[in-house]
Amino acid sequence: MTASLLRTAAWAALYVVSTLAGRLTIMDGSSLSLVWPAAGVSIAWFCTQRKARIRWLDPVALAVITVAVNMATGAALSLALWFVVANLVQAAVFMRVLERLRPHLWGAGGHELLARSADLWRLLVATGAGAGAGALIGPVAVWLTTGHYQWTDGAVWFLRNVVSILLISAVVFRLGYHHSTGFRIQRARPGRLFEYAALILCSLTAYGVGFGVSHLPLVFPLLVVTVWAALRLHTTFVVLHDLCLGTIAVLFTLHGNGPFAAVPSHAARALIAQAFVGLIAVVGLSIALGRDERTELVDRLAEAGRAAAAQARLVTTIVDSMSEGVSVVRPDLTWVVRNPAAVSLLGGRTSGDGTVAHPDHYGLCYSDGTPLPPGEMAHVQALAGHEVRGQEVLIRNEGVPEGRILHVSATPLPDDGGAVIVFHDVTADRRHRDELSSFAGVVAHDLLNPLTTIDGWAENLADTLQTMPPDDPAVQDAGDSLARITRASARMRHLINDLLAYTTARNAQIAPVDVALHDLVVEVTNARTDLAAAGTPPPQFTLGHLDDVRADPVLLRQLLDNLVGNAVKYTAPGTVPHIAIASSVDDDGRVRVELTDNGIGIPPGHHDAIFTNFHRAHRSSGYAGTGLGLAICKRIVERHGGTIRATDNPTGGSRFTFTLPPSELHPSPARV
Repeated sequence: MTASLLRTAAWAALYVVSTLAGRLTIMDGSSLSLVWPAAGVSIAWFCTQRKARIRWLDPVALAVITVAVNMATGAALSLALWFVVANLVQAAVFMRVLERLRPHLWGAGGHELLARSADLWRLLVATGAGAGAGALIGPVAVWLTTGHYQWTDGAVWFLRNVVSILLISAVVFRLGYHHSTGFRIQRARPGRLFEYAALILCSLTAYGVGFGVSHLPLVFPLLVVTVWAALRLHTTFVVLHDLCLGTIAVLFTLHGNGPFAAVPSHAARALIAQAFVGLIAVVGLSIALGRDERTELVDRLAEAGRAAAAQARLVTTIVDSMSEGVSVVRPDLTWVVRNPAAVSLLGGRTSGDGTVAHPDHYGLCYSDGTPLPPGEMAHVQALAGHEVRGQEVLIRNEGVPEGRILHVSATPLPDDGGAVIVFHDVTADRRHRDELSSFAGVVAHDLLNPLTTIDGWAENLADTLQTMPPDDPAVQDAGDSLARITRASARMRHLINDLLAYTTARNAQIAPVDVALHDLVVEVTNARTDLAAAGTPPPQFTLGHLDDVRADPVLLRQLLDNLVGNAVKYTAPGTVPHIAIASSVDDDGRVRVELTDNGIGIPPGHHDAIFTNFHRAHRSSGYAGTGLGLAICKRIVERHGGTIRATDNPTGGSRFTFTLPPSELHPSPARV
């Protein structure tokens, strides 16, 4: 409150001084002043006090000062009241128009600096609107009061107020912004300080000569110092420089000196002088603000260039540090980018002109060693507009004599800009897969063969027992022991098979392709129907819409077979299994598959645990199993980037839901 009152008092004092100064320049035969700095002071006053605590105090103070000064200098009370109305309307129109045109500008309710050419033109529009509104009231009031009116009276009122508002508001807006942001004057270089001093000296000399010597008719060349300041020095200084030079020109003219003093009409002399001052203001501000905009644009472009260079260095570092080979090739088969990994993975030779070498130089083959035709190469297909995913090629050349298997993907760039090719070395993965297959064969041979021997001898013993008296207690005991051996052997065989399946699901390299899910589900369900025991009703399957997916067909078959097998197995005795399978597409494009059954369900608290290794939710219910089936399912789904979970079927039984990537060739639209 105290700060607001102090500002009101300071502006009121400044308004008193400016009003008195203006009243000293009254035109002969009227109550109109040739110069009216109070117009700019009143605008600056109200703009800076826009958010004052006691807003009504400022217009009241302006009204009291206007009436008092005008009456003290010979104006009638009625005319002084009309001047109050004109000044208040002028300020209100200016503030309203500027707020609509540039609401973020400091002085219009915002916090931005008057720093652009567009800001100057908006300020001019608001100034013209405010001065025009005042000109419709003030000169008319003089005419009604004194009976004296000429068109030049309205022109003088309008132009003097435009110049006053433009110069003073520009100065106050810039200084006010710097004050609000804590601006500190930085110490300038000695050379720049010398330029400031030289400009001030030249300006005073030029205007002293141009206006102090009345017989010199040329004054517009004095704009040179304004242009000098606008091109070289700080914009706030330019505004102050324009204000000072304009004041000098008006003072000389009012005292009868300078080229404008020769004009016999006071009104015409005032119009010419004010037009000259306005020209100085507009020229200086427009050049200075345009220079600031260009400097800011250059700085932004330089900063953007530095940021782009830093980003390019970062991307280059990332690409060069990648173990995957990345390259970009133009339509004319010229390399644009090749990171070190790409050069190392491809080996071979490059043509001297930098073009992509002939396929023979790289030794591109199918994985079985058959030479790869040029039309089948990934980059050739990508340049033709086709995206290539997961092409497996064998590289064998003088740089890679032992051979290397690469997983190649290629994507065409927009606007025929070429293609991006990514190489991934899967040689170790393929070797690991082969070793895993060999291990599986060893396990199958070394572990399953003894079981086969046990099963064979158990069958021989069973045949031998068939020839013995069945009532013999020893024969009965031997038969029971033989049955235990047979069951244990079967459990061991299932356990070994599940362990092999789990190892394959966890470690084997997946080879995803587009799979017709409906056809695969039909094959799995038909196989389960064929496995139904004689005299037992086969399971009933209901297949809904099934979207195509992208997955490893072997692992996907194992996933479906495990889930369907569990649904059939975990059914209450005497109940015909009813299993429904359908899919939908999530918002993210992934295919969600649901399998529901009418089985015995999942005990509470076991819905997550059933996917862990060797967990059996119905261990005491007489259902056989190793506890690895659902762990295998989870691993298969996760290796495809999906999720799997189990919930209760509201109508009884269980519901298993898992997600898979959609087919790339035949993607299905997302459905709610």
